[in-house]
Amino acid sequence: MSETELPYAVVIPTVGRPSLNVCLAALAESVGPLPRRVVIVDDRPLDDCNPLPVTVPTALCERVEIVASCGNGPAGARNAGWSATTEPWIVFLDDDTLPSGNWARELARDLSRAGPEVGGVQGHIRVPLPSHRAPTDWERCTASLATARWITADMAYRRQALEAVGGFDERFRRAFREDSDLALRVKDAGWTLVVGDRQTEHPVRRTDRWVSVRAQAGNADDVLMTRLHGRGWWRRAGARRGRLPVHLAVTGAAVAAATCAVARRPRAAGACAAVWLAGTAELALTRILRGPRNAREVTDMLLTSALIPPAACGHWLRGWWRHRQVRPWKACSVSEPTPTGGGVSRPSVRPVARERVRGWR
Repeated sequence: MSETELPYAVVIPTVGRPSLNVCLAALAESVGPLPRRVVIVDDRPLDDCNPLPVTVPTALCERVEIVASCGNGPAGARNAGWSATTEPWIVFLDDDTLPSGNWARELARDLSRAGPEVGGVQGHIRVPLPSHRAPTDWERCTASLATARWITADMAYRRQALEAVGGFDERFRRAFREDSDLALRVKDAGWTLVVGDRQTEHPVRRTDRWVSVRAQAGNADDVLMTRLHGRGWWRRAGARRGRLPVHLAVTGAAVAAATCAVARRPRAAGACAAVWLAGTAELALTRILRGPRNAREVTDMLLTSALIPPAACGHWLRGWWRHRQVRPWKACSVSEPTPTGGGVSRPSVRPVARERVRGWR
């Protein structure tokens, strides 16, 4: 299939991580029709005035544009990216993914097979894990991307489908649930979503021991998903249920133990503390037994397992308060979006910083 038969654009949000250059190199070297346009969305905050650290391969020099989204988050960055294109298909990639050597050719096959009712085609994500030991907690978390539905690590959407639902909901400020929300709204609007044959690798990035605690911020996004799509959204989106009910019980036991201690009720305080300790130990043991069980991993699991339940509860309460006025999503409400309603704002029409990149080496 020639480029004239497959007009597609690639949108890559980034905050300037070194993995962006590796992603672009893999995209340029992939066999098959190159994208007509590659939009790199610089989502660094406004106070970062340094040039975006990017090296564009020669094959993509005349096709790359850089658009600034000013730290609005992944959803806002993707909206800025796809609204800067005119192609009928937009492929979203993360800046830490590696398209396979045949990715472009397989993408052409995926899109050519898509009937007019298909609004999106997902790629297969492969997460390389160590073969000489059990994966760590963070590696297992990253590996779950391989079975996640409709994730924008590699997801192609038809422009008509994006326009029909107003793009990504920018109330999702983190790289979490914004892709599930979009997929549910696209399906509600009458489109179908399918899985293609192309493959993309998503390596496990390096991080610190507190990443699992920071990840509990996703509980606030789950509140927004429930407000928009009802309690059954887990099943429709193919998402796994978290441990929030258990976290609430464990945290409640800790609060009750402290309250009883202040009230000088030692027996009640001891009983509540035992419940907290049992819940924390169960979480830590579950995570430790699935991992490599080395000293560093065991230490990390013990420390973070004590912090995860209260962090999850705190973010859940924050989400409940922040999104308390959000109304359910209605497919018919797209034409008249409201700030707190079921519809979402269409991609911003405000001018964005845009740069055509030429002559890169």
